Amino acid sequence: MKYLSYLSIGTLFGIIMTKSQAISWFRIYEMFRFDAFHMYGIIGSAVTLGAISVYLIKKFKLRTTAGDPITFTPKNRSIPRYLFGGIIFGLGWSLTGACPGPMYTLIGGGFSVILVVLFSAILGTLAYGMLRKRLPH
Repeated sequence: MKYLSYLSIGTLFGIIMTKSQAISWFRIYEMFRFDAFHMYGIIGSAVTLGAISVYLIKKFKLRTTAGDPITFTPKNRSIPRYLFGGIIFGLGWSLTGACPGPMYTLIGGGFSVILVVLFSAILGTLAYGMLRKRLPH
């Protein structure tokens, strides 16, 4: 039953991504050229919703479905680290036309060329996992 809820949420996410045109390569191209506000509006809405959600989770001390408390651990705020990671993420996004969330939606939409992007993302994650102990955090 738990996996059915995950499938339902993922399906809803895919529908929202498709209907909002967040998976459109053209919309992403417009964003990186600063030609349209569309994607910035979607991203801004997501950040706002995330901030409100975290506030509500903390205020009402919500728990996971397993009953465990949801905790937030403070991170080391290193500006160069975030800039470097953001640049790598942005370059990958602009080169492929897809960030990690919409990759699965694009595959589900029949854009099989994204399988190359998904495979590359998996390889990158594997490489990070192997090099993690040697990287500055």
